[in-house]
Amino acid sequence: MPRFLADITPLKVSRDYRRLWVGNSLSAVGTQLTLVAVSLEIFALTGSSAYVGLLGAFALVPLVIAGLYGGAVADHLDRRKVALASSFVLWLTTVAICAHAWMQIENIWVLYGLIALHSGASGINQPTRGAIIPALVGPTLLPAANALNMLTFSVAMMAGPLAAGVLVASIGYAWTYSIDAVTFLFTLYAVWKLPSMPPEQDPARAGERRSRMVGLSSVWEGFRFLGTRKNLRMTFIVDIIAMATAFPRAVLPAVGALLIGVQVTGSTSGAGDGAEAATGMLLAGIAGGAFIAGLFSGTFTRITAQGRAVYWSIVVWGLAIAGFGVVVWLGVRQAELGAPSALFLWVAALMLVIAGAADSVSGIFRNTILQTATPDHLRGRLQGVFIVVVAGGPRIGEMLTGAVAGGVGESITMISGGILCVIGVSIAVAVAPGFLRYDSRHPVA
Repeated sequence: MPRFLADITPLKVSRDYRRLWVGNSLSAVGTQLTLVAVSLEIFALTGSSAYVGLLGAFALVPLVIAGLYGGAVADHLDRRKVALASSFVLWLTTVAICAHAWMQIENIWVLYGLIALHSGASGINQPTRGAIIPALVGPTLLPAANALNMLTFSVAMMAGPLAAGVLVASIGYAWTYSIDAVTFLFTLYAVWKLPSMPPEQDPARAGERRSRMVGLSSVWEGFRFLGTRKNLRMTFIVDIIAMATAFPRAVLPAVGALLIGVQVTGSTSGAGDGAEAATGMLLAGIAGGAFIAGLFSGTFTRITAQGRAVYWSIVVWGLAIAGFGVVVWLGVRQAELGAPSALFLWVAALMLVIAGAADSVSGIFRNTILQTATPDHLRGRLQGVFIVVVAGGPRIGEMLTGAVAGGVGESITMISGGILCVIGVSIAVAVAPGFLRYDSRHPVA
């Protein structure tokens, strides 16, 4: 049985990674508490979903800009110092959000500004930490370390939103934010305890003094490198295909209502608690699948044919989303006959669990390929691109699936999206067949 469960060897062999993982595990839940609580507070202050949606723009734009530039910073300066400085800014913004709540300022534009600052700091912090991990555990244990990180993320995505709703209702916004401020101190301590981690020198510039100034040319250097490396480029292409064609989050509120027999009319009222519970169940499905994949990651983290693992996991993602669409179609037909069945809701959630598990496997191996096949002096910049794709791909998918569903319906959108995902990723690997031959024992970018 231990061979099937998550491989915890990285936690055993690296004290620095163990401290960082524990700190990140605690702070990840706290961060989700804050992000969800902020959206709840904005809705409470405005009564408008549009203002809540605007929060996403204030978070995404700084993350994209800082993610690209922050990766270049991580490739020029001591990565421990970069991670420590950006972590400190993350903590300070959380403290400021706490102060906003304790002082009862109730200004949504202050919250927007603080979330933008928090997201920008995260855009620097995440690629820096991604570049640090290989140095802590080594290339052999990278899949296991990434699986442990994914396990933490999935738990935070499941527990954070649920706990935020309960805590806001019971102890209020100020105390909820304060939990995040306290738990993040564990991450600060873990980063502070790291050894000095200067990036390796570019072999082509051996002997040159490393500049402390990071310009846009440094960012562009990462893109130039990516443009010449087919396997690394494919890790981004296949993920964008998967997210753009078959990301289901935008349709889940409507699907939750339809599967329990509530007619969706475009009004924000009338769905009732049953529809909200159904939607929450569907939303939890993807995160639950990621958690299961992380928990049983011992079954796949030893795979060396990582290119094929990425391809087949995305195929499973697409087929599961198409299956989700079929279940929704059947469930809606049943509801139209006046006899909605909870069975369809459970099966639809199961399809999303499978999809979430497959997406998690894909993410683990895509990140591992990126970390091992990228030279150390460029690792931060490529991690920055990874963060941008991971954050931006689902947003593109939400816009596309939401727009298409408005014309052809939710079930047809998901069925066609899942099929297009499988076709698209198959065409991509046919154009670049070397990706299927990628082997972690002989990493070729």
